[in-house]
Order: sequence, then structure tokens, then C-alpha cells
Amino acid sequence: MSDQSYLDWPFFEARHRQLKQDLDEWCRQYAFEEGDDIDAYCRALVADLGKAGWLGNCVPAPWGGTSDKLDVRSLALCREALAYHSGLADFAFAMQLLGSVAISLFGTDAQRETYLPAVSSGVSIAAFALSEAEAGSDVAAIATTADATGDGYRIDGEKTWISNGGIADFYCVFARTGEQPGARGLSTFIVEASNPGLTVTEQIDTIAPHPLGTLTFDNCRVAERDRLGNPGEGFKIAMATLDVFRTTVAIAILKPSPVLPRRSPSATRQLSNERVPSGCGAMVSICSVTVNPGFDASTMNALSPRAPGCSPVRANTQ
Repeated sequence: MSDQSYLDWPFFEARHRQLKQDLDEWCRQYAFEEGDDIDAYCRALVADLGKAGWLGNCVPAPWGGTSDKLDVRSLALCREALAYHSGLADFAFAMQLLGSVAISLFGTDAQRETYLPAVSSGVSIAAFALSEAEAGSDVAAIATTADATGDGYRIDGEKTWISNGGIADFYCVFARTGEQPGARGLSTFIVEASNPGLTVTEQIDTIAPHPLGTLTFDNCRVAERDRLGNPGEGFKIAMATLDVFRTTVAIAILKPSPVLPRRSPSATRQLSNERVPSGCGAMVSICSVTVNPGFDASTMNALSPRAPGCSPVRANTQ
């Protein structure tokens, strides 16, 4: 394991140091063996992380969590430890967090009681359904609609690049309810995977295999009680969720791991040449990132074709 002296920094408490030590030890004892069925492996990881108590960091204490409120320091340390040992273990943990933060922050007590204990225990798998083919980082461009029906809403549209798509038990879905134009006309809904009108229409292949899918909503009905927050607060809920998540992404990406890369350069080159990007936004993860000083940026530039106007990968020398 790399240098751990940063744990002595003043914003970490004794409980954070103990958490990191305990999770590192658990990871060393766990048999991380992916196999061919990635979906089944991720389900097993979520269940095991829940049984061991680590998913308790993803929800507040009243609903099965380990802290009174979500603690970003603990979440970042969990992701650092898991990412060092297994990219998919980090993914499984992170998606439980991403898919449930909106409920932790904006849900009613009934919604929290229904979903959060199952997230914490690993019994239920969560997902965050925000992105669309024409609305990735531009959340205000979301086209999926949720029309009021008198006793609830009818959701129609398509979400894509949804992590845990196909294995999640419920999705936090962002759709246009039209209170105002743009970002102020979005709302958030909890949609269970078994809900009629919701279909996983594509499983998306990736360089680093993990559950990723396209969701189609066709006359998908949800009750008024399934809306998170007030009508028109969807953008605020999405940004608040990502604010919690953002720091943990940085620590997971920067953690050097002995298990990465998970595919050989030749396989990476072949897949990147076969895929057709839909504009610069689709290539952001491989053509406009800053990598740490220990990474050979020239290798990534050689492996990854760039969409017109995209900058090459550059090493961070700061």
C-alpha cells in the first residue's frame, strides 16, 4: 500500500483512520474474482459490502447508516481503499451512494424508510438516471418528460449510460415536468425496476466492464408519493447529489492500483477504434482528462482517437 501519512492530516479524526485500516484489512482478505458474469459479480459485491457494514457509510444513521449525516471524508476513504484493490468493488460502493443520495437529502421519512435500509444492507441496488443521448453534462437539456396525470405522473423518454442499468432495484430518475423552461422545469422520481413501462433496452459494452445500460420509459406511471422534493427541484437535487459524490470521484481516480489497467493496451486500442463517438462530450473521459504524474499520458493519447476540437490527454505536473 502507498504512503498513508495523509491520514494524520488534521481534518481526519481517529474514526477515519480506523475506518481506513479496517476496510484495507477486509479488502486484503476478500477474494476479488470477477469472472465472466459482471452483473452477477456486482450483485454479489453489493451484498457482501452490505453484510460487512461498509455500505452503512452511504446512508445516514437513522436509516441504517454509520454517521448521523453523510460524511464525505469517510466516503472518500472507503472509495480509496476499494479502488486500490478492485475497480468493480469501488464501482459497487459508489453506485449505492450515487443512487441513494437524493433520497437521503430530499426524501420524505417514508421514502427513506422504504429504500435506505435496503441500500445500507446491500439487499437493494440503487441507480442514478440522469444522462440522455443529448443531455449529459448539460442537465438543462433533459428531454424525458413526466406529465401529471391527476394521481401521479406518466414518464416517457430514454436515459442512457446509466450505471447499474439492468441490475438496479430502483432508479432516481430526472424528468421534465415543465414548471419553467430549462433547468427549473425538472423534477426527480423514484422508479422501481419492476414498474410497468420501464425497460432496459440496451446493455452497453465498455473498456472496463461494469453494468451500464439504456433505459426506455414508455407510459411509465409513478405515484405522487414517488416524487422526490417539490416539482421543479430536479436540477437542485441532481447538483446536490453530485456535490456529495464529486470529492470521492477524485480520490478513487488518483489512487494507484496494482490491478489496473484491467484490459491490455491492444484490447483498449481495438475497442476505442471500433467505437464511434457522438461528439466531443462522449469522448471526455479519454481525451480531455488530466492524469497524475505517474501515468504515461502519451500512451492514452496513442490508444484513444479524439473527436474534432478535443484536447489531448495531458499529465498533471503540479
